[in-house]
Amino acid sequence: MSTTTAHGGSAKATPTPTAPPEQGGGGGSRLAWALADSWTMTRRELAHWARQPVEVVVGLAFPVMLLLMFTYLVGGGRGVDGDPTEFLVLGMLALTMAFGLESTMFAVTQDLNKGAIDRFRALPMVPGAVLVGRSAADMLQSVAALAVMTGVGHAVGWRWHNGAASALAAVGLLLLLRFAMLWVGIHLAMVAGRPELVAAVQILVWPVGFLSNVFATPASMPGWLGAVVEWNPMSATATAVRELFGNPGGATGSWAAQHAQLLSILWPLAIIAVFFPLAVGKFVRLGR
Repeated sequence: MSTTTAHGGSAKATPTPTAPPEQGGGGGSRLAWALADSWTMTRRELAHWARQPVEVVVGLAFPVMLLLMFTYLVGGGRGVDGDPTEFLVLGMLALTMAFGLESTMFAVTQDLNKGAIDRFRALPMVPGAVLVGRSAADMLQSVAALAVMTGVGHAVGWRWHNGAASALAAVGLLLLLRFAMLWVGIHLAMVAGRPELVAAVQILVWPVGFLSNVFATPASMPGWLGAVVEWNPMSATATAVRELFGNPGGATGSWAAQHAQLLSILWPLAIIAVFFPLAVGKFVRLGR
């Protein structure tokens, strides 16, 4: 569909978004259309990986370098009653799920500035499929990052002491945190609008990462700071996965520490409930 506007005696046709075909008007057909559009956008992002493998390798290597640096150079696990390496490795897994959003944010802002988003919005596509495809590709990369990090963690001495079911639950909590932080990144990228602002926006994530129990236990901190740290969403996930893997957690006995597994679910769900509709709403309003 297009609209024609007259200006100076000439006509100009501009595309306007059209709705996807209903295919019978049933809810099932709409869901199938949404899934098909989202999968198409996911394949688009995966194709970018094939054309730019260096970016993928760098994204996987950065958290590994952080882990090795804090394990052998800087040190970590202050205040831990147990193996500090096991404490630090799982903290770094949680940190990896919050960091590394620059590539997603940069890709979103690039699409905005190159007009790709405008072209997608002019197609008979389900609103938000571009964002869902972007998030699906990012989650696949996060799975790869977790696999690499656990392999490196095992090489430096980390071991888990509970069964496979607990390990899978821990991985699920890590990916849930990643999914929540991803929608924060997508929304902030569309607010920033330009690739050069991504680095400035990404700096906002660092306080969340370091004001946590990733590198040290809250008990080793001043009382007020330890209380703030224990209620950090990343701290909840880090404590929960340490419990599930059977690694030292440095728990203080507070309510937040004792209910870390519950908070590791509630915090990401709350973040998703806020930022997912904000991101989709911002996407729908682009260009208006």
